[in-house]
Amino acid sequence: MLGATLLAAVAVFTAQTIGLLVLHSWLLDRVDQQLKEFILPRQAFTDRDRQASEPVPGSVSLPSDFRVTFYDASGVRRGTLGGGDPPGPKLPSSTDELNLTPGRQATVPAESGDSHWRVLWGTGVDDTSYVVALPLDTVEETMSQLLVLNVAVFAVAVVGLVAVGRWVVRLGLLPLTRMERTAQDIAAGNLSLRLSDTDRRTETGRLGTVLNDMLDRLQQALRQREFSEARLRRFVADAGHELRTPLTSIQGFAELALRHPGRPADQRREADEQVAKNALRMNHLVDDLLLLARLDQEPEYRQVPVDLLSLTADAVSAATVRARGLHPVTLNPLDATAEDSEFDVVETVGDPARLLQVINNLVSNALVHTPPGTPVDVRVGTARAGAMTGGTDRRGRTSAAPPLAVGTAVCVIEVIDQGPGLTAEEAERVFERFYRVDSSRSRDQGGSGLGLAIASAIAQGHGGRLELDARAGSGCTFRLLLPVVDGRAGCVAEPDLPSELPAVTRRPPGRFTT
Repeated sequence: MLGATLLAAVAVFTAQTIGLLVLHSWLLDRVDQQLKEFILPRQAFTDRDRQASEPVPGSVSLPSDFRVTFYDASGVRRGTLGGGDPPGPKLPSSTDELNLTPGRQATVPAESGDSHWRVLWGTGVDDTSYVVALPLDTVEETMSQLLVLNVAVFAVAVVGLVAVGRWVVRLGLLPLTRMERTAQDIAAGNLSLRLSDTDRRTETGRLGTVLNDMLDRLQQALRQREFSEARLRRFVADAGHELRTPLTSIQGFAELALRHPGRPADQRREADEQVAKNALRMNHLVDDLLLLARLDQEPEYRQVPVDLLSLTADAVSAATVRARGLHPVTLNPLDATAEDSEFDVVETVGDPARLLQVINNLVSNALVHTPPGTPVDVRVGTARAGAMTGGTDRRGRTSAAPPLAVGTAVCVIEVIDQGPGLTAEEAERVFERFYRVDSSRSRDQGGSGLGLAIASAIAQGHGGRLELDARAGSGCTFRLLLPVVDGRAGCVAEPDLPSELPAVTRRPPGRFTT
C-alpha cells in the first residue's frame, strides 16, 4: 500500500509540475508575442525643440502596461514613456550595462518589490535605441494561485490514497483474514474445518483450494496414523495374549514338576506332552509372525508356471482326509451351473508352495469354522474382473487388497461353504491379524487368527487379491484371484517361461468329487 501510494504521489507531483511548466511557458510566450508585435511610432521622436533621442510626451498613446525607455546614440538613458501604478523595470543608465541582446526577450526585476518585467531591446531613429517592457504580475499571480491549488490537490490526493488504499487493501485481504481465523481454529484441534474462499479466479481463492487439499491429505494421514497406531497396539496386545497362553501352560507344568519331583511316570508323561504341545503351538505362532513380517517386506516369490487346477485338487484331496467324512468337499469348474461345464486350463506365474498354502488355508478355514455336515464347494476357472465375477468392490464384499481394473483377465479359485456366515461388521475385520469372530471360531476350533492375513498377503504379493462375499446365515465365499498368463484368456503370455510345469499331479478335465 505504501509503495502504491508513493508511486501515485510521484505521478501526481510529476503531472502538476509539468502542468505548471507548460502553463508558465504558454503565458510567457503570450507576453513575448506582445513584445514582438509592439511597434513604436516614429512621432515619439519628432519634436523640433527636443533631441531625436528624447521622447515627446503626448505625441503617442501606448497600450496599457507598456513602458518604453529611450537611449540616445551614445547609449545614455534619456526618458520613459508609459504609465501605470506598478514600479517600472530596473534598467541601467547606459546601454553598456544593459546586458540585453537586441531582438531577444529577457526578464528583469522591478525597480522595487518582488515583481518582474519582460523586456525587449529595439533600435530607433538616428542610432538611438529603446527598451519596451511588460509587467509579469499577471503571470506570476496566476502561477502562484495555481501552485497553491496544486499543493492543496497534492495533499488531498496523498491523504485520500492512504485512507482509501488502506480500506481497499483491508477489503481485499478479508479472505486472508478469514483464512487466518479458520487456521487458528484448525490449530486449536477442529480438523474438520475448511477454508471457504476457493474461487479459482483470485489468488486467495487458489491458495484456499490448495490449502484445503493439503488439509484433506493431512487429515487423511492423521487418520491413517491413528488407525495404524491402534492396529499396532491391538496387534501387540493380541500377540502377547496368544504367546502368554502357551507360556503360562509351560510355566505351570514346569513349576509342577519342580514342586513334585516324585510324581508317577504317567503324570510326568502327560505333563511333558502338554509342555511339548504348547511349545509346538507357540513355535507355529512365532513362525506365522515371522512369515507375516517377511511378507510385509515384499519378499521375492518364485516365478514359475503354476497349474492352479492341480494345486486345488491336491488341497481338496488333503482336506478330505482331514475332514474324516464330516464335510463333503467337491471340486467343480467355476461355472458349475452349466450342464456341459468342464475344467479349463488355469495357469498363472508364481510360487507353487505359497499358493498351495493359500488354498489349503481357505479350505481348512471352511472345514474348521462350519458345523459338521456342511458342504464345501471349491471352484476353479478363469474370468474377467467385475462386480459379479469378483476382483472389484461392491456391497457385501470385503478385501484387504485394492480392487482390480474392471475387465482384467484373472484366474479364480472360490471356496464356498453353507455355514452360518458372517455379519457385515465381522466380515470387515476378517482379514485383520489375530481376529476371531466368536466362540464358534475360538482357539479350540481355529488357529491364532493369522491364516487369512497370511493368505491375503501372499495373494497381493502375486499381484492378485483375496476377497470375501458373506452374509449372516448364508455362508461365506472366499475368492482368490490371480493374474492369467494363458493367452486364450485374453492376456499376453509371460516370455521365457519354462515349457514344462512343476511336478504336480494333473487331473483330467471334468467334474469330480473327493
